[in-house]
Amino acid sequence: MTQNVFVNRTLNMRKIRWIGLDMDHTLVRYHSQEFELLAHQTMLKKLVAKKGYPESTLKFPFSYDLAIRGLVIDKKKGNLLKVSRHGAIRASYHGTKLIEFPVQQKLYKSIYIDLSDQVSYSSIDTAFSISVATLFAQLVDLKDSPEGAGLPDYDTIAADVVNTLDESHRDGSLKDEVARNLDKYIIKDPAVVEGLERYIRHDKKFFILTNSDFHYSKLLLDHAVNPFLKNGRTWQDLFEVVVTFSQKPRFFYDNLRFLKVDPADGSMTNFDEKLKRGVYQGGCADKFTKDLGVEGDDILYIGDHIYGDILRLKKDCNWRTALVIEELDEEIERHKAAKPHHDEIAELMEKKEPFERRLVEVISTKIETGKEADENLVSELQSQIAELDKRISALIKKQQSSFNPYWGEIMRAGNEESYFAHQVDRFACVYMAKLSDLFEHSPRTYFRATRRPLAHEIALQIELGN
Repeated sequence: MTQNVFVNRTLNMRKIRWIGLDMDHTLVRYHSQEFELLAHQTMLKKLVAKKGYPESTLKFPFSYDLAIRGLVIDKKKGNLLKVSRHGAIRASYHGTKLIEFPVQQKLYKSIYIDLSDQVSYSSIDTAFSISVATLFAQLVDLKDSPEGAGLPDYDTIAADVVNTLDESHRDGSLKDEVARNLDKYIIKDPAVVEGLERYIRHDKKFFILTNSDFHYSKLLLDHAVNPFLKNGRTWQDLFEVVVTFSQKPRFFYDNLRFLKVDPADGSMTNFDEKLKRGVYQGGCADKFTKDLGVEGDDILYIGDHIYGDILRLKKDCNWRTALVIEELDEEIERHKAAKPHHDEIAELMEKKEPFERRLVEVISTKIETGKEADENLVSELQSQIAELDKRISALIKKQQSSFNPYWGEIMRAGNEESYFAHQVDRFACVYMAKLSDLFEHSPRTYFRATRRPLAHEIALQIELGN
């Protein structure tokens, strides 16, 4: 079996009693490009109608490639940034225009930014945020043009875009359109339903924990799950507990009350009893685990939102975590396509290292002994290094062209992990491209984390020839 579940921390599925699922982009998959185009168009209409943005913005084209998950919006400067695990800026755009490295150095005195500064920076960490970054970049371009003189500052533009998307989710602008065109926006995946039924036969209990309201949840579950069930069964037969409008991440750390939902009509009543099989709204993780008699590490929760689903859950509860990264399949295929370039770069780097070591020796000897160095040798070594650097640089550009044309890889920022990859590594026990990837494995699988060599161990392996 091809590896399709990637392990950060060892996870023994035999010990998992309950499996929780987010709905949007996890249990129910979207045609993301279609949905983000809808979000982009919906936000533009609201910005024009309610915020007074110029009607010319309605003609903005939508390009899904303009942004990737894991970017950071600099709300003060109007920039999009790709940063490493340490917060070092590795690529940047002002609006949709590339910021060359010398200019970036002037804009940011240090290449490192403080990602905890939420006043200045916000992260693009969900598939639902691609349209936000794209529209923000386009509005920055407009503001910088003669036609954009009346637009607010970058900070206000960022807030307007985010608030407009939030409103579009709340007021039904997006959900109503999805409801009218379910096949256009929602992916039906029979493998998910087969996997749920298989795991249930192994005594795994499933629950849904979603921020979507009951009516929208029912709409999607009726469409994506029910068609693949037999004998009149519905999604309600698969899930012990369904929690809608859960207000994640507050669900994981706050003390909110549950409401009982009547699945026949969506009506709600106060609920102060012990949780049992059924549909609910709101609530909190503490009551959930106590009432069901489970410990945190009995639960595996699977979601797609690094902050709302995984980060706060890992910090505030003891549940095991899995992250769905829908871009992962394409990223892996692009890695395969880029492998010849990667191998050639590694070969040239191996050729360059002896020249660099020799140059260091020559210069060091000159400094330490006071003797004149062989300038011809120095010049020759520098020339050979420069020539190899030129070839390596060209290959790096070719390698990156296999990925997103603006930002390159999602999981890397140069040679380092991207900040997004760092978050995945830190907070997700396992990760995968889609839920059905997990279901390809037995419910009794022991997912083992591989030993990660430290820098000195790698050096020792090279020295010993292993």
